[in-house]
Amino acid sequence: MPELPEVETVRKILEPQLAGRTIVRLTLNRPDIIDHPSAEIFSERITGMQIAGMGRRGKFLSLKLANQDRLILHLRMTGQLLVTLPDDPVEKHTHIIFHLDDGKELRFTDPRRFGRFWLLSNGEEDIYSGIHKLGIEPFDSRLTADWLQRQIGRRKKSIKECLLEQKTVAGIGNIYGDEILFEARICPARPACSLTGEEWSRLAAAIPSILQKGIRANRMTPEEYLAGRGKAYRKEPFFRIYGHEGDPCPCCRTSLTRIVLSGRSSFYCPECQKRNPAIDGCESSNSG
Repeated sequence: MPELPEVETVRKILEPQLAGRTIVRLTLNRPDIIDHPSAEIFSERITGMQIAGMGRRGKFLSLKLANQDRLILHLRMTGQLLVTLPDDPVEKHTHIIFHLDDGKELRFTDPRRFGRFWLLSNGEEDIYSGIHKLGIEPFDSRLTADWLQRQIGRRKKSIKECLLEQKTVAGIGNIYGDEILFEARICPARPACSLTGEEWSRLAAAIPSILQKGIRANRMTPEEYLAGRGKAYRKEPFFRIYGHEGDPCPCCRTSLTRIVLSGRSSFYCPECQKRNPAIDGCESSNSG
């Protein structure tokens, strides 16, 4: 699943191609990807609308329309968004095509069909997409050690699982969660309530730092993005730890370890990210 840096890459690539364009027609091959309102109303309201810009919130993308309506979408596991020429072959699993006034097409392809669209009228409360449940953005000035500790510092759930919930900080996924915790030198399996004050400080610094590095590492041209058909939005050599089970730690050369938390693989260095049996039970939580 694309995480915040990849979704931001998609936004940066597509916004210059879409801003100012008008949606003249819609081809909707799978109406079930429209979650709100009905597919019929969605098609009627979106046709003839000019796109004013493109935004991102957590892992969600949005098209800002000139009439102040908002089109929100989530790529989920396998969604791909691409601006193409009309004579480009239509790929299998292309579920919706926005025909634009410059002759180009905005296509959404999704083999697993988990991606969804929502259209909200100006002033309409968004109780549909889930955005209202998101925590702060990772680049928000409120993201401090004290703030994180107040939000999740009493929880016995693993710190990795807490980071993935989206309700504290938006946009962190499984891959960047491992990279963040490696940067902060915290084992992903540690209960959140066992972290020390120093560790909360390292975590608060690592979250925006790693995600910004991911955004910079994923930087590409529109031509590169088009060549990758909307799939090549991540440059994996950036990752120091995720997927590197058995490889030497880039810091201490200890073999990296894989564990499973809530059904997801997590990777860490048992030397740089030591578990602490003395406080992992949270008897001495948040000390230091």
